[in-house]
Amino acid sequence: MASQNFRDYLLPADAPRIAAARGVTPAAYAQRMLATEKAQNLKAHWQALLDEEFRGITAQGEIQQGLFPLQDEGFAVEYAVAAAKDLLGTLSETQRKRVCHDIDAQQWRAWYNPEIPFNDFGVRLEDTQISTREAFWELLRSCTSPVGFDKVRQLMDANHFLGELYDLNNVMNRWSFHFMMFGTPSLTAPWGWNIYGHHVAFCCFIIGRQLVIAPTFMGVEPNIIDRGNSSDCILFTEEERLGLELMQSLSQEQQQRATIYSLMEDPLMPPERFNFADQRHLAGAFQDNRVIPLEGISAAEFNAEQQDKLLKTIEAFINFLPDGPRHARMKLVEQYLDETWWNWIGGCGDDDVYYYRIQSPVILLEFDHHSGMWLTNEEPAKFHIHTITRIPNGNDYGKALLSFWKK
Repeated sequence: MASQNFRDYLLPADAPRIAAARGVTPAAYAQRMLATEKAQNLKAHWQALLDEEFRGITAQGEIQQGLFPLQDEGFAVEYAVAAAKDLLGTLSETQRKRVCHDIDAQQWRAWYNPEIPFNDFGVRLEDTQISTREAFWELLRSCTSPVGFDKVRQLMDANHFLGELYDLNNVMNRWSFHFMMFGTPSLTAPWGWNIYGHHVAFCCFIIGRQLVIAPTFMGVEPNIIDRGNSSDCILFTEEERLGLELMQSLSQEQQQRATIYSLMEDPLMPPERFNFADQRHLAGAFQDNRVIPLEGISAAEFNAEQQDKLLKTIEAFINFLPDGPRHARMKLVEQYLDETWWNWIGGCGDDDVYYYRIQSPVILLEFDHHSGMWLTNEEPAKFHIHTITRIPNGNDYGKALLSFWKK
């Protein structure tokens, strides 16, 4: 069996990937990496997708209407508005112009997840003063549950830890993320903000006492922050454990129908089903309009215990939401539980690696064990994890709610 210790897969000190990043600014690193044909093709493809008018992810190409009502979810908007204004007050005039955009700005959708700076929108938090970074923590805290606040901070620190492993904190550190704000912070009118960069993309839309956080991309390589002290932590344990428990609770016949491919890189996969950037993910960066057909097995066939496991798995993904918005989101998820589909790639033994997707009219979640990017494992491993949350049928970035508000 292959080693499960990520340190056995560290790149050698003279690896080209490290040499390209060593001792240069993020902009210089981007220039070097984007000079390659592979990166240029990816950037061009992403730009073409970004240039499309937003419609939203669908299962069949048509938006289901009337899924997302404007409502009071009990979100503490006063706290968020105050935190946002405090943050804006720490910025220079030049920085504010870079940070602030219209509520409909295309930049909402320009997030990416590699460490390579694919665009220069907003400000990178590493280029701001300490007061801005402290104000960002308060803004993040105002829009998340305590679990969610800790999770995002840990992911940003995990990026720093990866930089430490290779002495590349010039490119990967806890502040090497873009930040932008959309609209004007308000108690009643729509506004929002986002942060994105390596392994973290977090898009928050606020309208009164209602909160949408989607899309999110959260990942880690390695999944443990291991500095040999009491602050060590392992990330994504619940999403990993609960998904596997649900799959293992299915009958053999159900497992067979849920499994759409038995191998993580299956020769039966069509070309569009796997790519080097997203691997098995379908709803990654710039996939805002993708048609993602329902696959696997419907939760309508699950027994009560299996449906409960499914709901617990879903809640583990969206536990970053504060109590009120999370309860409202889960109520909506339960409303469409019989229209929720579960699918799986890989094995479902205790030591197997795997991908799974949960998809309904009102939520889309993906979990994937990845092969190495900054580690040398050629096969997927449990120490490299990517997760995605989306709201299909047009409510990513809160756009369905925004449309209602404008009417």
